[in-house]
Amino acid sequence: MDTIKERVEKVITEIRGTLAMDGGGIELVAVENNIVKVRLKGACAGCPGAQMTLQWMVEKKIKEKVPEITKVVAA
Repeated sequence: MDTIKERVEKVITEIRGTLAMDGGGIELVAVENNIVKVRLKGACAGCPGAQMTLQWMVEKKIKEKVPEITKVVAA
C-alpha cells in the first residue's frame, strides 16, 4: 500500500497537467501531520487567482483522493 505522501504525489501529477495548460506548475514540498505543502510555479506563482486555485482545485482534488489530508497550504 502506498504511503500518504506517495498518494498525494499521484494527485499532484494529475493536477500538473491542468496547471500546465495555463503556463503554471506545482511542486510537492512536504506532507506533515496530514497537511500538504506545495509550491505553485510558472504562471501560477504570484497569480492573483493562485489562492483560489490552491483551495478550490488543488486542495479539493487531494482531499477527494487522500481523505486523511486536512489542509493544503502554499510553502
